[in-house]
Amino acid sequence: MCAINNGIAQHGGLHSFDATFFVFADYERPALRLRALQGLPSVSELTHDSIYVGEDGPTHQPIEHIMSYRAIPNLLVLRPADANEAVVASKIAFEQKDRPSLVLLTRQGLPVFDRGVYPKPCNLEKGGYIMSDAENPDIMIFATGSEVWVALDAKDMLSDKGYSVKVVNLGCWELFEEQDSAYRESVLPSSVTARVAVEAGIQQGWDRYLGGKGLFVGMNSFGASGKAEELYAHFGITVQAVVDAAQKAINT
Repeated sequence: MCAINNGIAQHGGLHSFDATFFVFADYERPALRLRALQGLPSVSELTHDSIYVGEDGPTHQPIEHIMSYRAIPNLLVLRPADANEAVVASKIAFEQKDRPSLVLLTRQGLPVFDRGVYPKPCNLEKGGYIMSDAENPDIMIFATGSEVWVALDAKDMLSDKGYSVKVVNLGCWELFEEQDSAYRESVLPSSVTARVAVEAGIQQGWDRYLGGKGLFVGMNSFGASGKAEELYAHFGITVQAVVDAAQKAINT
């Protein structure tokens, strides 16, 4: 499927698009890599992007996949946080002229952010943006995709404890790294060294944003079979886990 769409893109005249579970992108990897190498603007929609696949078990639950595809040059990896961001991510992907894109989507439903409260437009076009700001933040929390709401709920709990918390949505690292240094510094001020990242995948790669004091809430093993909510509790990707990590980072 992926190789066929590469051929369609090489021929020209059509936008080529394919879709499967994210974990099955491993079968597509050689074709996806060639797609990036050749600068073909094909799009892959990859769903079931975390352990929220649930009862299908660890064979169907992507763990290292997000980072392994972020490692491929000239490839956009977009992980939107709600339905509206999914629309924006698709628009970004189909507007590319000389590079392919992956749009990573959940199995589970996600709340739609009230853009009267959170930034409007969502600014996913810049890869990363301030989801919820704070004056002189004690801590910054980074998240992508389905974990953005976890970060925002953690901010509410930390705010009740008297902490000033900034939440950053880093839905596309590649686009964020293309922004000028002034923008990147405005989103991730270097003066704030207490940092936490939350993502339903491995930590590898997050250290570029976490720095020396930062902590990660995510996976360090394969998944398991069970209800999605039980899996997140079992593996500690919870609001309370983010709150605990934030307090530890602040006090380190």
